[in-house]
This record gives sequence, C-alpha cells and structure tokens, in this order.
Amino acid sequence: MSNGFDRREMVRRLLADRGGMLVIAGLGSPAWDITAAGDDPRNLPLWGAMGGAVPIGLGLAIAQPARRVLVITGDGEMLMGIGSLATVAIRQPPNLAICVLDNARYGETGGQASHTAGRGQGGAGTDLAAMARGAGIGQAMNVGANGDLDAAIAVLREAPGPVFATIRIDAAPAPLVLPPRDGALLKDRFRTALGIG
Repeated sequence: MSNGFDRREMVRRLLADRGGMLVIAGLGSPAWDITAAGDDPRNLPLWGAMGGAVPIGLGLAIAQPARRVLVITGDGEMLMGIGSLATVAIRQPPNLAICVLDNARYGETGGQASHTAGRGQGGAGTDLAAMARGAGIGQAMNVGANGDLDAAIAVLREAPGPVFATIRIDAAPAPLVLPPRDGALLKDRFRTALGIG
C-alpha cells in the first residue's frame, strides 16, 4: 500500500498540456521529476540554492505577470525557505502556484525523516499548508494519498494565486533523469523562452 502518489506520474499530469506555464523546480528530485516529464526551455531546474525555489518563483511571477508560474519543490526545501511564504502572502501574485512534493524525507542528504513525517497519521508533524495559510496565502491545501489529485492539479494550474498545495508522494526513489548541468545553458534557454534572451 502506497503512502502517497507516484511522484513522476503526478508531475507528468501536472505539466501535461501546460501552455505557456513557467516552471521553477527545487533542487534534487523535483528537478529530476520535471525533466522526466519532458525537458523544456520553460523549465528552470535548480542545481543548488536550497530554499530558493519559492523566492525565484515569486520574482518571476512579479516580472512576468501575464504568465502562470509554478514552483515545484520538496518538503525539505520548503522547510528551509519557509520565510518566503510571508513575502508571497504580502505580494499576492495572482499568477503564482506552489506545489510541494512531500515524501516526508530529506532526499538530498540520505532520506532522513523530515519535519512533515507523521502529519495526518496520528503523530506530530509540520503542516506546510497550515503554515502557508498562517503566512497569509488564502488558498492552501494538503492532498493525502487518497485525496483528489485532479482537483489539486486544477487549482495549481488555473486558480487565481497565490495558491499552495502540499501533495503527499510515495517515498520510493525514482530513477535519475537529470536536466542539463550547464547553468549558462539553462539561464539562456529560459530567457529565450521568456522572450528576453
């Protein structure tokens, strides 16, 4: 029995027929997940800067108000950059969506249990959606293993932002599908996709 959704299938569904949506992916597995769904110039996978995915997405949403901006990150990175949610709430960008892939693990450092472990299972655990609501992001949700993934995807893709969703994913590792490692290439192709390159 799975403890959550299959991360690759969930991201593939989230990015299918995405139109002009721009995607910032946190380091590690989220970057590999978006690449497995199809390497695309509208993707900016982070190879470093842990905790930086949401601030980068916020800046992009402010700079590109006519484009939908989706941040896909993990629970460990969101915990590291939790203060960025307060700035998102103050700015209220209507085109920003944040999706946290929560496997309750710090995947980049060995798979130790993260602070979200135990949430919803009768134990103590950090509720990232509650933290987002507390920061002032009005539409923030948790989607558990039996939750309505289609409804969450619709919110992330279409609802006026900012929106926030923590989606519980299975902790099983997925094969590496690495994006390009050349930072200049990633920056240049992303700028070209924005029409500013």
